[in-house]
Amino acid sequence: MAQRLPSPARFDFTGLYNPARRAQVDVRREADSLRLYVRFPDASVLRPGQPLRLVGWSNYNARSPLWQTTVPLGSRTLRREGTAAWVECRVLAAALDGVQVLVAWPAAYLPDDPAVAAWLELTPDMRSRSYILVDSVGQPLLRRYVRVGEPFGVDCYGPEQPLTVRRYTATFAPALPPYSKPAAAAKPRSLRAEAEQEVRAGQRMRLPEPGLYTIQPANAGAPVGVLAPNGAFPDLTIATELVAPLRYLTTSEERTRLEQSNTPKREVDAFWLRAANNRQGPARQLLQQFYSRVEEANQLFTAHKPGWMTDRGLLYIVLGPPNRVQRSPAEERWQYPNAGYGTATYVFRAKPSTFAPDYYELVRRPEYELLWYAAVEQWRTGLNAPRAEAGR
Repeated sequence: MAQRLPSPARFDFTGLYNPARRAQVDVRREADSLRLYVRFPDASVLRPGQPLRLVGWSNYNARSPLWQTTVPLGSRTLRREGTAAWVECRVLAAALDGVQVLVAWPAAYLPDDPAVAAWLELTPDMRSRSYILVDSVGQPLLRRYVRVGEPFGVDCYGPEQPLTVRRYTATFAPALPPYSKPAAAAKPRSLRAEAEQEVRAGQRMRLPEPGLYTIQPANAGAPVGVLAPNGAFPDLTIATELVAPLRYLTTSEERTRLEQSNTPKREVDAFWLRAANNRQGPARQLLQQFYSRVEEANQLFTAHKPGWMTDRGLLYIVLGPPNRVQRSPAEERWQYPNAGYGTATYVFRAKPSTFAPDYYELVRRPEYELLWYAAVEQWRTGLNAPRAEAGR
């Protein structure tokens, strides 16, 4: 008997925000079909004899699927990569008419299992895009950032085509606290390309300068936008990179001292040492925990700006990963029911664009203020340090 599936609105999407375990998916148009690329970081979830299940819904509130099938896992569809695994398969595009939400997961599990399900919002642009970004060895990139100087490529279906690469320079501010007064509706920003060049699909390329880029093969669908950051992004490897995310925890006077210091690493260490009441063990743990979250936010939420600067990155860093995530059409809700700073639900509204197809903005509310300051105070007084380190 076929497994009866609940509406996606009842699923818990928390697993989407575990960068070490989340399954990822990309898609490319190939004539009358769509090719899916699904990466499972833990290959053990693909059990022998159990196929991959694909299910499509009309939206996140749909009561029942529009379409579903299974994909046998064999030499043609499954490829191992260390402890991870890739599954590739083709689906007739016509079979997905009306499908806006597509999920792939091993049939031995439920699709809301945070360790296994790969979710994809199947937009019109994705249905028509006949290329994917790949890394230096030809694997699907599965991210919207490419470091300055990092080799990557564009893998097109069909004959090789020229690529148009455009660079835009734009500055974007970090997220404001969740209680901030909503700004008046602003006009959409219009970005002008400052540089443009043509390269050949199939060859490896490098982005020479930081900024926003679009890459578009001729006659291959909509452009794809990527952010080109400097350094070892998403990791933070130099002292000046450690200063900026501390704006979420510091006063204006502290930020000025940090930003103007000739010895930024010393000032950062001093901040965490004060937070831990001059205990080196807890200070070290606080620093590691905070910047691990910054790096994870960069992995999860980078779009037209680094992930730590986005609204979801803001909450992820200061409040931690959400306890529960629910999705509905054009909306996402993060719940923190057991946090020490109070119970709250934060609502994000979808605001997709070429550079940020999976971007969400927080609905800011004044009632979040006390909860926010309580969360910040936990960091500033060392209460987030692991208890095992408390006496050191």
